[in-house]
Amino acid sequence: MSDTVLVLNAGSSSIKFRAFDAVTERLLLRGQIEGLYTAARFRASDAGGASLGEHQWPAGTPLGHDRAIAFLVEFLRGQRGSQRLAAVGHRVVHGGLTYAQPVRVTPAVLAELARLSPLAPLHQPHNLKTIEVVAQTQRDLPQVACFDTAFHRTHSELTQAYALPPSITAHGVRRYGFHGLSYEYIAGVLPLFDARAAAGRTVVAHLGNGSSACALVGGRSVASTMGFTAVEGLPMGTRSGSLDPGVILYLMNELKLSVRAIEQLIYEQSGLLGVSGVSSDMRALLASDDPRARFAIDLYVYRIGREIGSLAAAAQGLDALVFTAGIGENAVLIRQRVCEQAAWLGVRLDAAANAAGGPRISSADSPVAVWVIPTDEESMIARHTRDLLAAAGSAGG
Repeated sequence: MSDTVLVLNAGSSSIKFRAFDAVTERLLLRGQIEGLYTAARFRASDAGGASLGEHQWPAGTPLGHDRAIAFLVEFLRGQRGSQRLAAVGHRVVHGGLTYAQPVRVTPAVLAELARLSPLAPLHQPHNLKTIEVVAQTQRDLPQVACFDTAFHRTHSELTQAYALPPSITAHGVRRYGFHGLSYEYIAGVLPLFDARAAAGRTVVAHLGNGSSACALVGGRSVASTMGFTAVEGLPMGTRSGSLDPGVILYLMNELKLSVRAIEQLIYEQSGLLGVSGVSSDMRALLASDDPRARFAIDLYVYRIGREIGSLAAAAQGLDALVFTAGIGENAVLIRQRVCEQAAWLGVRLDAAANAAGGPRISSADSPVAVWVIPTDEESMIARHTRDLLAAAGSAGG
């Protein structure tokens, strides 16, 4: 009997899952349950994309994370055959100052992570809820938390600092950076594409519904656009990105918005959705003739260009630019426009290669190599989970 590692990535209304062979790291199946509190839908497929099952619950019948996990466990039990579920790995957005590596979840760890929820209100509570549900139904099953902040713990003290008094920063108010599992994966596979970039100075643009960029030097994170929370930096699907703090004060003092209303505004009602009034989905914006949609795209591209320049300064130069995540991997026009903005840094685009999706989309004479590399946070989590359990087994033996 061989072992399986299940990877769960829980959001507020969805749970994405993948199952991997614990030894070979081979993907066995994938899927998601979405619409948890409205009209829940389940679908799963094997590694080749063939359907393994679909299910839909009646509209107005909230499923919730607990029932969703119970359904998923039963489904997996029917799929595993000779596979034994050995562990569950979870994406947890915030690890704070304490966790720079994946960790086996215990009640004490869970309590510590819960205290970080105000720093990632859209993600952390749902990440932890899924861990709690699994613990209740599968008490002896090892669970491992893998953190989006951990990869950025290599940042210098200067890079992490805000210009605030120690009485404030002592509470952990500093730049953490996020999307670390994605950047860690890209750093790990980059030598397979470009040895010079892997050893040198690379900016990775993780462009999706959540968007950020990160500067790597020798494969280590040295700066990131995201900071104290995952709302800082680039405009995103529904998040505003960086704002002058005076805007928040104005919203409170002059427009009389409550803290909750401001939180909803900057996390859920801004970004591409807020600017365009059309959609948070880049595909819909690119297909739209609405001038507001075009302006939202213009703003998004402009801000990416500014941040690439900032990150190149932090890395003291630029050898390569990597696009990844949903928009970065699929939006030809966005890559083209970002590269055109970065021409001053030495980026020269090969239009045909870009249209074909790469992987290399820069011209042969470009001083800066440009790549399209699909990210795989789930396989990173599976690897961490397997390695942590193997280390624990060796220590116990």
